[in-house]
Amino acid sequence: MLNRLQRLLPEGLLADAAWFTAEGYPSSLRSRYLSSGWLEPVMRGVFRRPLKTPGLEHKKAPLRWQQVVISLQLVLKRPIVVGGRTALELDGFGHYASSAGPREIHLYGDERAPGWLTKIPIEASIVFHNARKLFRAEPISDALERLMSVMAGDEPSQFATIHGSLTWMRFGDGDWPIVLSTRERAMLELLDELPDRETFHQADVLMEGLVNVSPKRMSVLLRDCRSVKVKRLFLWFADRHAHAWMGRLDRRGIDLGSGKRMLFKGGRLDPTYQITVPEDPNAGG
Repeated sequence: MLNRLQRLLPEGLLADAAWFTAEGYPSSLRSRYLSSGWLEPVMRGVFRRPLKTPGLEHKKAPLRWQQVVISLQLVLKRPIVVGGRTALELDGFGHYASSAGPREIHLYGDERAPGWLTKIPIEASIVFHNARKLFRAEPISDALERLMSVMAGDEPSQFATIHGSLTWMRFGDGDWPIVLSTRERAMLELLDELPDRETFHQADVLMEGLVNVSPKRMSVLLRDCRSVKVKRLFLWFADRHAHAWMGRLDRRGIDLGSGKRMLFKGGRLDPTYQITVPEDPNAGG
């Protein structure tokens, strides 16, 4: 049983009680593994296989948010990915996407997240979003299955984009993969948070830096996006910065809805996209 569990749960990763039970490890066996030090408690109902750190054999290695995400994706098989602001930061937009206050990790899933996810003790707070609310197609579960094929050697490891709007990157000494939104999808996810969790100024700075975009992927995502607000905002910002890729964006079939959208109190109405925006986005909160 222990040898099998070593294969199922690599060092540093975690699983919850429901997973252990489903895999045939009752609470009595978990208690034995905890007392022997083979498992360590993370919080109520969540357990981790200790990560061996040279020179720190008697100390617990800190749990990092990346290990939580990898555990969700590879161990628990949850259709959850890194997205929004966090995916943009991982893609090299950290100097554009800086934020004040405690760091937030934005995760997107096709189904409800485990109840413990937003309470887990890590260095940042986790914000969970319903991916289905924003996009109709692109099931995350398909991307995770594709990743498993890559890891098993059935597909070339250099195949970076595992699905139309999802990609992956490596993390840590274990070289574990993390699935995340591409910059095109992540930007739409971030715009969905405006104006409550994100500001016009922050979005404007990010859009200014978005010089390399796949017009084909962006066009597909805009057609697939459910949010009229997000689509209008993206096109408004894109027009404002007039990037070279804008000329190759296929706007056919992008449903922009009808009627006006009040997005910024006291702002001006943009006649093209019928949204209220700040007079000066650089000052717009």
